This record gives sequence, C-alpha cells and structure tokens, in this order.
Amino acid sequence: MRDFLPEDVRRREYVIGIIKRVYERYGFEPLETPAVENLETLLGKYGDEGNQLIFKILKRGEHEKTGEADLALRYDLTVPLARVVAQHQAKLPRLFKRYQIQPVWRADRPARGRFREFYQCDVDSLGSTSPTIEAELCAAVADVLTELGFDEFVIRINHRQLLTALLEVSGVDVSLHSGVLIVLDKLDKMGPESVRAELSSRGVSDSVCDSLLKTFAGRGRHLPSFSDDVLQQFFDTFAEDPKALAALRNLKTIKELVGGTSADKRVTLDVSLARGLSYYTGAIMEINVADLAGSLGGGGRYDNLIGMFSGQDIPASGFSLGLERILVVMTERGMFPPTLATTPADVMLATFDAAAAGDAMRVADILRASGLRVLVYPDADRIGKQIKYADGRGIPFVALLGGDEIKAGTVTVKNLAAQTQQTYPQSAAGAAIREALTPRG
Repeated sequence: MRDFLPEDVRRREYVIGIIKRVYERYGFEPLETPAVENLETLLGKYGDEGNQLIFKILKRGEHEKTGEADLALRYDLTVPLARVVAQHQAKLPRLFKRYQIQPVWRADRPARGRFREFYQCDVDSLGSTSPTIEAELCAAVADVLTELGFDEFVIRINHRQLLTALLEVSGVDVSLHSGVLIVLDKLDKMGPESVRAELSSRGVSDSVCDSLLKTFAGRGRHLPSFSDDVLQQFFDTFAEDPKALAALRNLKTIKELVGGTSADKRVTLDVSLARGLSYYTGAIMEINVADLAGSLGGGGRYDNLIGMFSGQDIPASGFSLGLERILVVMTERGMFPPTLATTPADVMLATFDAAAAGDAMRVADILRASGLRVLVYPDADRIGKQIKYADGRGIPFVALLGGDEIKAGTVTVKNLAAQTQQTYPQSAAGAAIREALTPRG
C-alpha cells in the first residue's frame, strides 16, 4: 500500500478523467460501493487461491477474542456489483450499464507493479446476452487506450466454453478444469516450467501437461485476425461439440460487430487466453500492449454470478482496466502531456511586510475569480527568498504587493522564466497572467 504524492495524484486524476469521459459517452453510469463487504459475500467467488488473498476483518467488541472474521475488504468490483444488483434490483433499469473506479485490496505478495491496495476501473453491462455487449466493451476500452496515447495494442478474446473443449481435448479431468485455468492464467508471469510444476502438483499427468503447454504456451503470440481459414479450422476441430460451436459463433459475431468501431483491427482470437476467475461463463477478453509483458486489463461474461445473491440469473459482462499498470507504463514511456499541471499554482502572491496580509488575501481572491490557481506566501520573508520558493516549486509568476501597489490599487507581476515584470490594475492582472499562460500556436 502506497502514499501518492501530488504529482502521482495529478497523473491518476488525468487518466481517471479520460476513462470516465469515454465510459459516459457509451451511456455507462457511475456506481460506488463500500470498501467493506460481508465475508460470506466474497468467499467462494474467486476460487481457492482467491479466497486466500481476501483481507479478512476480525469480529469486534465482545466477539474479538474468538479470532473469527465476519467482514472483509473488497477483492474486486464485480462481486460487489452483483450484490448491489441483487439488493437494489427494483430500483435499477432492466439494462443497467455502470462504471466504477475504486480501490480494491488483496493480501498478495508485493512485487513490481503488484500492490496490496490498487484501483480498478470497471465497466459492466447487465441484463442482456447479446454479443453487442462484448463488442461495445471492446470499443470502449479501445477508445480509452487510444485517447491515453497508446498506439500498438490488441484485444485478445476467447470463450470459456471453447476453453472447456480445449481442456477436454487435452485430457484434463472435468474436476480439475477450474484449478487448471487458474494455473494457465499465470503463464506470462511464471513461465512454462513453473506452470508445469504447479499443474503436476494439482494431479495433472505429464502427458496432459505436454498437451496443455503445447496449446497454451503460445500465449501472447496473437493470431493476426479472425480469418475465415482460422475459424474454419476450429469449426472443423469441434464439429461434434455443440457448446464449442456455439462459442465460436459467438466470438465470430463479436468480431463482426466491432467492425465499425475503434476496436476494429484490434480484436484478435487467441485460444491460449485463459482468465482464472471462476465466475466467467462466456466470452473472455484481455488487452495487451506491444513490448509489454502482461495485460492492461481484462474481463468477460459472467451470467451466473448475480444469481448467487438473488436466486435469479441476470446476464452480465464487464471489463476491468488496471489503473496502476497503465500509470506505470505511461510514466516509463513519457506519455503524459507536457501541459499536465506539475505545480501547485499559476501565481504566487508575495508581500513585503506582515501588515499587507489582508490586502494579499483580497488580491488573491480577485485573481482566483479570474480562474487562476493562487498561492499566498504566508510569511514576510525577504522578497528574494519568496521568489526563490516560487521558482523552486515551478510557479511561473509572482505577484508583488508592496506599499506603493496597495496605495495605487495595482500589483506587479513578475514572469520568472522571462525575468520580466509589469504592473497592472489589480482587476486586470488575472486576465494578463492567463493570457501569458496560454500557449501560442
């Protein structure tokens, strides 16, 4: 868990602002849920390994000594969404589209780019089984990455039923499917040999391991497109498996639907894609950037999850972007705009003695009313020291308010970069500073 200094927060707010604007363009509405959920709400939704990563909260008061837990910090934003829909179904529209940007917590081992507290940026549609939902999710996340400045990225898609068929063809016992998918989902982090060892520990034979790694170790080597030849190969392979055929038809339709969107040419079939969460039921998706190990986000269809809470199945599909990973990549690649504010103020107001403090507050209010960010230097230090402070913080202008300026109703504005200064009526100083701040094209 980390502290975020001002520069970090500005970058986060910049990225979050773009994500919100894009999602709202697609008709998604904001939702927030508590940091804490009932423990029973979370347990059993993420597989055995996920259960181990839930931050549990011990019972309090007279029950504290039992050492038992009844609450937990939320592990993701999808299960709380399912709980909300089940709880407030009567208040929500039949087709509910929501986005949610909040922190989640996992008792994981910290590593580079992996934290115990991190933000997720989720977008979900509930109430329809139409593949239009997945196509729109792909288009929305493609818009987000494009507006953030990413050029080379692909959206890999697969289907849970197609994965099931591939596991069966490889000889994996049905009882092991869920655990095997969790392990295969770690291929890009652990590598084939570590995955082989973990598969073996789960009871998968050497011959089945060979078959699985032959199919899934190509993870990241994406097929160039949904070509008819590639699809036909899979249709032929699973000609006797109705569920696999339905999955292939679903994926083909999604690809056709994104043809007129920003996700066109981005979406690619990757049968090696295996997302580990146990609640996925249909199409699954993951977004990858060139020359970057791992993904920037992923998601899929989970038609049965809400039924665990309400007793009534409600179809749903969603996508989650990893804010922390996006921020790391954008920082390393210098992708933030140079105009992104990196200073606390546009202008600092400096006075020559403590008696001018009231006048400084009044002039600062005038400047703020003109749309400027204004920092009032609180002490009557030497003017040189005050200017040095402003320069060190990157504040481009200093407004000097001495006795002469106070009497004349003026303020002297010093441009630190140009080393020039000019005196203005106090009512006109704000407009002059704003004009000087505006880049000339």
